[in-house]
Amino acid sequence: MAGLRRRRARPVEQGEGTPPTEGLDLILDDPEDAPEERRRRGSFLAGGAAVYRQNRTLWIVAAVALLGLVAGLLLGRFVVSPADAAAGTEPPTPGLVTVPVEFGPLSNDVTIRGEVAYADPVEVRIDTSTVPGVAVVTGQVPEEGSELGEASIALEIAGRPVIVLPGELPAYRTLRLGVEGPDVVQFKTAMRALGLDAGDPADAVFGVEAAVAVEALYGRVGYATPDSEEGSEESLRAAQEFVRSAEQGLLTAQNDLATTPVGATPVEIRQADNAIASASREFEAARSADPQDPVQLGNLLDTLELAQLQRQELGADRTDATERAAVDAALVQLTQAQEELARAEEAALPSLPAGEVLFLADLPRRVDAVTAERGSILEGAAMTVSGATLGLSGSAAEADARLLEAEDRATFELPDGAPHEATVLAVGPGEGDTSRWTIELEPDPLTPEQIQELQGSNVRVSIAVGATDGDVLSVPFAALTAGPGGETRVEVSEGDPREGERAATRLVVVRSGLATSGAVEVTPLEGELSEGDLVVVGR
Repeated sequence: MAGLRRRRARPVEQGEGTPPTEGLDLILDDPEDAPEERRRRGSFLAGGAAVYRQNRTLWIVAAVALLGLVAGLLLGRFVVSPADAAAGTEPPTPGLVTVPVEFGPLSNDVTIRGEVAYADPVEVRIDTSTVPGVAVVTGQVPEEGSELGEASIALEIAGRPVIVLPGELPAYRTLRLGVEGPDVVQFKTAMRALGLDAGDPADAVFGVEAAVAVEALYGRVGYATPDSEEGSEESLRAAQEFVRSAEQGLLTAQNDLATTPVGATPVEIRQADNAIASASREFEAARSADPQDPVQLGNLLDTLELAQLQRQELGADRTDATERAAVDAALVQLTQAQEELARAEEAALPSLPAGEVLFLADLPRRVDAVTAERGSILEGAAMTVSGATLGLSGSAAEADARLLEAEDRATFELPDGAPHEATVLAVGPGEGDTSRWTIELEPDPLTPEQIQELQGSNVRVSIAVGATDGDVLSVPFAALTAGPGGETRVEVSEGDPREGERAATRLVVVRSGLATSGAVEVTPLEGELSEGDLVVVGR
């Protein structure tokens, strides 16, 4: 160490690429001492490396903190926020807000979501209370997708048909002679639709004509008429026998009356007339004699008067009063027998059991699902039927629904994206307290493939409540202004809208037409207006 001396380091001039030095420089005066010095410096560096290895994490954290500090200082100096940038610049010159004039068809639509399904699905329940024995399904079970029309057989229960007829009122009782009510009117109307005469539908009484129509109906569908009331056949046969007996009694009484002599015979009458004539001649001769014999004249007068009295009373003791009374009695008996027969015949007329008829409105109907099975006992609903045509049903707020009416046209998309039209059938308030109204629509004719794809889907339906007749010019509502005379105007930009108030514009007087939610139809009255012109909607 004797040869080693320490002195204050002097600055070392640096050239390009030379790293700066700090602190003290070790200068060896004696070259002989260099190895020792190198050993000490190596020992110092080894100790520093050991310290670094033992505190590596601490050094890394310190380095990261230092880098973060430097980065923050740089960002704070060179990065400027939008607010600071806006504050340091002048605002741009405000321009005109413009929108181009459109040319094309314009319509005001109500848009709803609609369910595509067969209309008015209903569960079919059949009254089996009149079925004798067990209500077993014996046949005529329809297939799903088939149709039920007028006079078709919906089902066969215990060998008896369930005949489909048009009507809305469900069958709730057996229709027989003498019953009266709206169900009778419905039956007569249905028979008239089938071309059968059941009597005047205005008459609510089930009469003989209606009963005869029942027999004709069953003949048309190929089934025997329903059995009449118990004992009615026996009563009918007894009444028929009673009538035959009464008719025979009347015939006998009439024959007896015809063969009973009444009054004098012609010979007796002739003899009495001759006796009167002879007595009269004798009396006249005696009265003409001269002189007259008063005694003889008186006797001849008595003889004449007696002859006249005998002629008057001739045959009075022979009468047919008894025979006539017998005929009258026979007539009364026959009348009673005929009335009894009429009642028996009425009781024996066909009736229409409630369990053998199914009234359905809007025939034909499509069978959607069948729960009844051949050979099983019918319990609950037998099947579900719906309208035979596919329908659209949706709902809308009352304000929108009141814009719609029957026969309005609508559009929806098919599964392949093609547009398809429909017609509004009915619009009405929803059931209960709901504020939404129901809308029923009928699609234009569809192919079977389209029906199969659409059934059960939910589609977007647009219903036009107003549309222009072809292409028209239209602008936003905000483009319309009022002139000093109340006229409607639009302002058209002719220069660069970015120049703001300095931009050249002109006013065009227009007549407004159909208004939609976003635009209004305009027709220029004073000035020119074309598609693509920029109209001012704000500044």
